[in-house]
Amino acid sequence: MAVKDHYLKWVLEQLAGVEGVTARRMFGAVGLYRGSTFFAIISGDTLYFKADDANRADYETRGMTRFHPFKDKSRLSMNYYEVPADVIEDADTCVEWANRAAAAGATKIKPAPLRKPGKRRPARGGRS
Repeated sequence: MAVKDHYLKWVLEQLAGVEGVTARRMFGAVGLYRGSTFFAIISGDTLYFKADDANRADYETRGMTRFHPFKDKSRLSMNYYEVPADVIEDADTCVEWANRAAAAGATKIKPAPLRKPGKRRPARGGRS
């Protein structure tokens, strides 16, 4: 869903205290970055911040919804939660939450172990 320019401008004003924040339009939404770290999505004039074990409870205790990128696949969601209106409206609080979201976005995920060369992956359907 498209993001209105005035909403994007307002969110960026609220996040002015986040060092190095930039916005990039993508797939009808807007991605927000702190430096090279992707930490937020704006979709349909709703702001979502990245969550992990350190900040997820902030959103869940307030009953905030997760970001669903596809309307027709409601079970598919990402670790981005809607930011409460009172948080967005208070620039200082919004910056605090954004910095925690950026920390969540910067967390490195352990890559899956590499297979040894020559090892074959089993065929789909459980057959070898």
